[in-house]
Amino acid sequence: MDLKLDPSRDDLPLMANTSHILVKHYVLDLNVDFESQIIEGNIVLFFESGNRFEKQSGSTKETLQSESSEACRFRMPEPCHSPGTDTRTFSPKTGYNDFAICGKGEKDTSGKDGNHDNPEQASGISSSTYCCDTGNHRNEEFLLVLDCCDLSVLKVEEVDVAAVPGVEKFTKSPKLTVVSEELRNQIVHELVTLPADRWREQLDYYAGCSQAPGCGELLFDTDTWSLQIRKTGAQTATDFPHAIRIWYSTKPQGRSVTWTSDQSGRPCVYTIGSPINNRALFPCQEPPVAMSTWQATVRAAASFVVLMSGENSAKPTQLQEGCTSWHYYVTMPMPASTFTIAVGSWTEMKPEICLSKGLAAERSLSPSETDSRYVGICGHMEYPCRFQNPSATTQEIIPHRVFAPLCLQDACQETLLHLIPPCLSAAHSVLGTHPFSRLDILIVPANFPSLGMASPHIIFLSQSVLTGTSHLCGTRLCHEIAHAWFGLAIGARDWTEEWLSEGFATHLEDVFWAAAQQLAPHEAQEQQELKACLRWLRLQDEVRNSPQEMQLLRPNKEKTGHVSDSGSSVIKHGLNPEKVFMQVHYLKDFLQLLLENIPEEKRLELSVENIFRDWLESSGIPQPLQRERQAGAECGLARQVSAEVEKWIRVNRRPRKRKRREAEEVFEKLLPDQLVLLLEHLLEQKTLTARTLHSLEKTYHLPQQDAEVRHRWCELIVKHKYTKAYRDVERFLQEDQAMGVYLYGELMLGEDARQQQVARRCFELTKEQMDRSSAEVVAEMLL
Repeated sequence: MDLKLDPSRDDLPLMANTSHILVKHYVLDLNVDFESQIIEGNIVLFFESGNRFEKQSGSTKETLQSESSEACRFRMPEPCHSPGTDTRTFSPKTGYNDFAICGKGEKDTSGKDGNHDNPEQASGISSSTYCCDTGNHRNEEFLLVLDCCDLSVLKVEEVDVAAVPGVEKFTKSPKLTVVSEELRNQIVHELVTLPADRWREQLDYYAGCSQAPGCGELLFDTDTWSLQIRKTGAQTATDFPHAIRIWYSTKPQGRSVTWTSDQSGRPCVYTIGSPINNRALFPCQEPPVAMSTWQATVRAAASFVVLMSGENSAKPTQLQEGCTSWHYYVTMPMPASTFTIAVGSWTEMKPEICLSKGLAAERSLSPSETDSRYVGICGHMEYPCRFQNPSATTQEIIPHRVFAPLCLQDACQETLLHLIPPCLSAAHSVLGTHPFSRLDILIVPANFPSLGMASPHIIFLSQSVLTGTSHLCGTRLCHEIAHAWFGLAIGARDWTEEWLSEGFATHLEDVFWAAAQQLAPHEAQEQQELKACLRWLRLQDEVRNSPQEMQLLRPNKEKTGHVSDSGSSVIKHGLNPEKVFMQVHYLKDFLQLLLENIPEEKRLELSVENIFRDWLESSGIPQPLQRERQAGAECGLARQVSAEVEKWIRVNRRPRKRKRREAEEVFEKLLPDQLVLLLEHLLEQKTLTARTLHSLEKTYHLPQQDAEVRHRWCELIVKHKYTKAYRDVERFLQEDQAMGVYLYGELMLGEDARQQQVARRCFELTKEQMDRSSAEVVAEMLL
């Protein structure tokens, strides 16, 4: 595969050579410092090479092609005080571990640590890199390539796992007298292949090995997208150390880590795994085939709460005055991109009234409770699987916690807390056993670039879902809960195929929400048809206003899932900031059409080939969907909206002074989705008077509705230059940043000086905190 690693390109490279060697477990030991906006510490990686990696002949010759032709860029290990094996000592002065690291506190210089920020220096790894010539013309050496970006890598060393007490049980020798590379790798092999019922013992040994002393520094270099490591004399993946420690620190502007303030003005940090996944949080293997487990110890000032993807509901451990430590672990192998962390002054929100049913159903089940009586056979790799745990199958509501800034306590009580049990129960009633044993839900800061994000054991929700009625909050919560199955427990083999997770989750959010509301079948059908109508309008709009290449759900077509011999690949359009705002992956929801709306005789004509061709690999709207929408009758809820639209059109046409005998229009009460549809239709009207807009605002209390409704209301304000309500637009742009990017474009396109002033003023107030991709798109609009 020919990878041109130009950082300005549209595609995102996945550099890790996962076909040769795989990370099986990560152990992170990190410190979070809000003053410097840096996370630093170390990560220990445990590898496994197997038969499929050994198929490379003798030594690894396949490589990532690049424009670089330099013979050798690796720097030799520099003299450095080796960090102690106890990494938990705390310095009250700095709030960090008191370990000594080369270059700590110094400015990052690309010439010294190999972390090249200059694109000309970061063109990639040439084939000659595999046989770097240092003067003795040695044989070719194995090169470990990890995905890495925006990190300062300080040192890489092999870990002496043989020094850990008790590891002799993993060898054939009762006593470890002569320790070799082969013996260390044997220990790691036995450790990573322990059976699932020994998960606790395995985690303990991982922790012990991660604190073992180093036994030799390794050669390394970094470029824009990767960290490359080799050991002198190690010619194959089998020879390469299977446990290594990397000392590093993040950068304040790293694209995987967002430093910001919460709604109370307190500092916080969170990771979003997008658009470059987690490579700016820790060096890792990013391709989805690289499934691993992890455990992490994170230290921060005592006033902060650390939340993370983990099976345990971690509690803080007091270290020294002013500092606490949090520990999380995961035993289900997952892609590194799903690792999520959030540190802030969060407050746990607890419901005022606890239902007995909820308490009974929320008994925590740990992996150790796995029953030997399997209730089914899973085809995945071995781990403590809840689907094989009879007790877990009846657990409708998993244990859950809700965190948010204290200032949002009332909003959480009114809108969110009472929705979680019925939504979890609804998901269980449809799909059965919850894949994960517990759940944390965090209300993230205003600059979070979407309405929600699901990760193992943790869901991020935007503050935008807390306004208005419970409808938007409930549907979004159901959507993120659905990702526990589709996107996390089941995922794509190619990161370009978001439709697999988003399509299923979009379909299931309607199903779950109907069950959570305990709707009668006909009511559920009506609401789902109304939602389908809204998605149809949104899809049409997106197709009209986006590039064709961005509309493809399977952009790599027949090459989907293809990688180079090393395992490297690219994410199509992964670096395009506009991709974040595309909704087509959610909206081409062909599954509902396929399973519910197409008659059997038509369904039989479908094939995998034409689904790929018509739905996934073509831009625009698929013909079957167009025919279905054009032939379908309007649902009852949509017909009710159409009637209300006609009333408003009549109101808008009336002169200011009405005749006395003209009756006042009586407007029906509408559901939130009906309000959205009403405003969508009214946006099609060429002119709406200020009097009509004022009446709309008062009739439906639009500024107090949920974010979906208020977004359409703001569009009407902008389109018709309704200056009296510009305050609603300004509020939306600042408080609902996940949805406000489109409005900036509308404010600028009208070429109205006052509207452009509103856009520029709001951007100035928010740009420092705004999500990077959003800021890039908005800045371009304002030019």
